[in-house]
Amino acid sequence: MAKEFSKDTALHLQNAALCWQRRGANEIQFLIVTSRETGRWIIPKGWPVEGLSAGLAAAREAFEEAGVEGIVADLPLGTFQYDKVLDRQSKLQVALPCEVEVFALEVTRLHDAFPEAGLRSREWVSRAEACSRVGEPSLCLLIAGFIDVAP
Repeated sequence: MAKEFSKDTALHLQNAALCWQRRGANEIQFLIVTSRETGRWIIPKGWPVEGLSAGLAAAREAFEEAGVEGIVADLPLGTFQYDKVLDRQSKLQVALPCEVEVFALEVTRLHDAFPEAGLRSREWVSRAEACSRVGEPSLCLLIAGFIDVAP
């Protein structure tokens, strides 16, 4: 079931990169990564960065979490919502409702060394596989509806 928050819920904004590349003439693959704490498959995302546009902040997260560089879109593909659990080790876990703005990032370079390389796994997968692995239904809809508009 899709996560829906009431209109009165204060949402915390995050930026994310939907990292993709062409494989052959008609195939697109997506790069997914594991979260640091739970090992769930996700796309790189994080908090806004002062002085950077939302798209550039998403690209920065993509480098830190997945070791990729590329061409990031100026406009978001869309958004999804989820609860970010803070301090999973504590008995007093707090769920922070987040809205994530997703930017397409065409990957042009993949690095073996990147800041979170030892903390995450990454994998190139098909559109169908990406949808089956990510947990947020509205993120799956963005992946399923993604159209390669790059020249």
